[in-house]
Amino acid sequence: MSSPANRDHPHDHAGHGHDGHHDEGAHGSLRGYVIGFVLSVVLTAIPFWLVMGKVIPGSGMTAFVILAFAVVQILVHMVYFLHMNTKSEGGWNMLALIFTLVLVVILLAGSLWVMHHLNTNMMPMSPHDMRNMP
Repeated sequence: MSSPANRDHPHDHAGHGHDGHHDEGAHGSLRGYVIGFVLSVVLTAIPFWLVMGKVIPGSGMTAFVILAFAVVQILVHMVYFLHMNTKSEGGWNMLALIFTLVLVVILLAGSLWVMHHLNTNMMPMSPHDMRNMP
C-alpha cells in the first residue's frame, strides 16, 4: 500500500537516485527559458539600436558599450540556457569557466599589447617610399 504522501507520486524514486527534492537550477523550466529568451532579444536589440541610431557619438565608446552588452548576454546564456551556477557539477563548471576567462583575458591583452607595440615601433613609410614597392 502506498502512503498518502506517495499517492501523488506513485513511482519509487529511491532506486533511481532521486531523493525527492528537485534541484531548480539543474533543469530549466519554461518560465526560465522564456526569461532567458526575452533577455537575449533585449540584449541584442539595444546594441543594434545604439549602432543604427548612432546614439553614442564616439565609435570607441559605442564599441565598449556593445562589448559590455555582449558580456551580459554571455552571462544570461550561461545561467538560463546552460544552467551554470556555483553548485553545478560540484563547482567544477565554475572553476573551468574562471580558468577559461583567465586564459581569454591573457590572450586578448597579450595580442593587443603586441599589436600596439608593433604599430608604434614600425618605421614610418612616406608616400614616396610606397611608389617603389613591388
